[in-house]
Amino acid sequence: MDFVKFGMIGCGNAATFHAIANKKNPKLKFVAAYDVNAKRVKKFAKRHKLTPYTDLDTFLQSEIDAVHISVPHYLHASLVIAAAKAGKHVLCEKPMANTLAECDQMIATTKEAGVKFMIAENHRFLPAHQCIKDAISQGLIGNVFLVRSYEGAYENPEKIINPDHWMFSYEKGGGGALFDQGVHKFATLNWILGEVESALCWCGKALNSPPNKADDTAMVLLHYKCGAMAEVTVTTASIHPPTNRMELHGTLGTILEDHSWEKPVKIYSGHSAAEVEGEFYSPELEHGPFPKYYTISFWIEDTYFADCILNDTTPEFTPEQAKEAVAVAKLAYLAAKRKTLTTMDDLKKFIETEGEQSIFDGFDEVIQKNYEKLKW
Repeated sequence: MDFVKFGMIGCGNAATFHAIANKKNPKLKFVAAYDVNAKRVKKFAKRHKLTPYTDLDTFLQSEIDAVHISVPHYLHASLVIAAAKAGKHVLCEKPMANTLAECDQMIATTKEAGVKFMIAENHRFLPAHQCIKDAISQGLIGNVFLVRSYEGAYENPEKIINPDHWMFSYEKGGGGALFDQGVHKFATLNWILGEVESALCWCGKALNSPPNKADDTAMVLLHYKCGAMAEVTVTTASIHPPTNRMELHGTLGTILEDHSWEKPVKIYSGHSAAEVEGEFYSPELEHGPFPKYYTISFWIEDTYFADCILNDTTPEFTPEQAKEAVAVAKLAYLAAKRKTLTTMDDLKKFIETEGEQSIFDGFDEVIQKNYEKLKW
């Protein structure tokens, strides 16, 4: 096999970014596309020169080696399982699934089928985040004790307010901004800091969305087993270009990151191994403000997964790690519901006794109705 033949499942924005990013990738080629919407898949396939399908079984029986799944969250588990059973390697967009039970089913099925399986968590493949991971692993800022992070991704309010749209709904979206955006941060911070021990959380609505819709704004405080304290703030209600920010403070220095900067990382290190000791410097990295960092990270992510298939190696970012990001989101929601510090052990006991889905029972009463004091 000289390159991996991919088929797209879902023809929305994420699929478009992946198609554009990998147009000239020698390791992989998108050759087919599947979508239940015949008009959409026909238009998408024509634009990107792919073979269109509206029947899933026929699509999975075609001459593709792997699939890329970019569909609403509630469809992830069933489609990953279907693709694995058809013998196709699977790259699936985040969040892994709406429930931890679904995550377990996906892991079990892909292992049994003997296919490669990775969640397309592009934050794990951003050069800026790899730089931060490497700097901390090298001890450039010593022991991390404090992290502040933010993701703001403005979304069309209609998607949030419309009770029939899947996004941010408990049933199909798996939760609100905390779930949809938070898993980006949780996957990244877990990679850098290790396991989460406990959480505090506040969820709010800046928009007057219906009761079946979850938070559009959330703030989470995490305590990691390594001792670090981390703040994660997410919102889709703020109006600004999409961006991500992080501050990591350690005993020997500080790292600042903002994806809206041309040079997204600034490091201050008192370590003798630092590129510049004792003052802030910005490493040279492949980057560009949104949307460029999307296509950069998608290229790296997709190439990495293709290499795993071509070389028969296991992805370093495992499904179990992707599941842990979902678990942190669940922990945060339970902490918000309980209005107290909640541990991972508390979450496990709650799921065993009450059931995972009951976390959201009566949750609309938990969410702060910030819109009652706001004028848009």
